[in-house]
Amino acid sequence: MQRSTRLKRELQLLSTEPPPGISCWQTEGQIDDLRAQIVGGANTPYEGGLFSLEIKVPERYPFEPPKMRFLTPIYHPNIDNAGRICLDALKLPPKGAWKPSLNIATVLSSIQLLMVEPNPDDPLMADISSEYKYNKQVYLEKAKRWTEKHAFQQNKGLEETEGKVQGKLDKTCRKREALHSEGLRDDSKKACM
Repeated sequence: MQRSTRLKRELQLLSTEPPPGISCWQTEGQIDDLRAQIVGGANTPYEGGLFSLEIKVPERYPFEPPKMRFLTPIYHPNIDNAGRICLDALKLPPKGAWKPSLNIATVLSSIQLLMVEPNPDDPLMADISSEYKYNKQVYLEKAKRWTEKHAFQQNKGLEETEGKVQGKLDKTCRKREALHSEGLRDDSKKACM
């Protein structure tokens, strides 16, 4: 009972006053299965990307942290290929820093901050962490390429679809204009529009 009441309150706050660049919602009416999106921060290799996350809320929430993982692939030392995130706020003490006073919005904000400032000393991906520490330019280029490939894809697809629809509308309008002008020139021809 406590979990559902608290989650409803948190989701209400997330919909009315979301942290900047973050959105979160429940899927198919299931209060324990949430989705979130984080917009990549300015002046980072993730800038312009839209990153989706899956959030599973355990029965014992808020006494246990939510389980979060990235659904959008991201090149980051603290996020592995399965989307798992290495962040203290997602673990129980003594190894972690989860407290019942934390909530989903604060954890999502912490993940957003982690995207801006990776922690190479506590990596999930040792090779990316090493790259971040010793060859940062290569890390930045790879992270930017991954963002363009995986996190821009949804936006690009939407723009392409909108472009196709607009192109069809323009073509239809030109046909109608042509038919209309023909009809004006020759009243004997009746066009059905």
